[in-house]
Amino acid sequence: MFDRNFIVLEIANILAGPVTTMAFAELGARVIKLENPHTRGDATRGWKLAGEADDSDISGYFSCANWGKESLACDFTCAAGRDIAHALAARADIVVVSFKPGDEARLGLDYATLSALNPRLIYGQISAYGGDDPRPGFDAILQAEAGFTYLNGEPDGPPTKMPVALIDLLLAHQLKEGLLLALLKRERSGRGSLVTTSLIEAGVASLANQATNYLVGGVVPQRMGSEHPNIVPYGSILACADGREVVIAAATERQYRELVCALGLPELADDPAYATGQLRVRNRDRLLARIRDQAATLASADLAARLIAAKVPFGFVNDMAAVFEQAGARRLLLEAAQDGRPLRGVRTLAFGGDAVSTVTPTPPPHFDQHAETILGGLLGLDRDAIAARRAAGAFGPAPAR
Repeated sequence: MFDRNFIVLEIANILAGPVTTMAFAELGARVIKLENPHTRGDATRGWKLAGEADDSDISGYFSCANWGKESLACDFTCAAGRDIAHALAARADIVVVSFKPGDEARLGLDYATLSALNPRLIYGQISAYGGDDPRPGFDAILQAEAGFTYLNGEPDGPPTKMPVALIDLLLAHQLKEGLLLALLKRERSGRGSLVTTSLIEAGVASLANQATNYLVGGVVPQRMGSEHPNIVPYGSILACADGREVVIAAATERQYRELVCALGLPELADDPAYATGQLRVRNRDRLLARIRDQAATLASADLAARLIAAKVPFGFVNDMAAVFEQAGARRLLLEAAQDGRPLRGVRTLAFGGDAVSTVTPTPPPHFDQHAETILGGLLGLDRDAIAARRAAGAFGPAPAR
């Protein structure tokens, strides 16, 4: 889709920005990750599980968003470091930044400064709350602020954070769409654009029916576990006789009737208490109790066979090991060897077809791994020029190469 002459500059940290730019790496672009030398790079390099290798700066978490990138240490707090960033921005097609409001201007990395150097530059700007709100934001905070934490969990349990950084991922999708639209605009006009989005906006824009149930119906949604406020049974988890759990989704009248008949409860198909979707919502507890009790008498393979025959949507509740036994999941696997160890990851792009082509990205980079390639190859600096910039602090306290 892109070639290596298409350059994406990442001045971001943790997940939202890195996931955005990894997508461009998967599409063939050259993605350069500028990392803070004072922290030895992206914070997620150190976000390790207890059993991960101590001697590597590539954690499992870092691996989820940084395949296909080159890494360069760059200290934006000094003029020499800013000069390096400016030189790269002048050659870039896209820059993705994530700063607290005002920091990008203070560091000379704002859209006005960089677009003056490169009028074709597309500048993607991430913030927590948008506008001038100075608060820093992490995904867990924005899950709470955007209503997800309140909605997630069992009815009699506490609010619960989602098990992935969902708001970061939702923002990445919004930003990718904005950047691609800006590229289309540049094809027509020849000029770059500013694309902004925030975690709070990405979260609220994704509330879907939970937001409109409140805005239209005047009902403040409450925690329902796996259940759906508008459809019954939908998202319902059934424990089978062998202990395996199955989730069902009977979203239409036909699917509801086929479900109860497949379970051996044909009387529920014509029971006036459950004759419409709204009645099933009103009589949720009674209906689900009948369905769950019946499912508990069936082996999971038997239940699955019945639902397949009835064309009722269902799935098994899988742990992560079972997830990657599925063909669809295996198609997204990235596998490589790094430092003599096997390394695996997952693609961030899940689309295909004739319109796009993806590449197999290289493994996530070590901190400052590509300094020579970037400084000498892309920027054309010789050893003396690099040494002078190092002496001026451009690369911070990083050890000598």
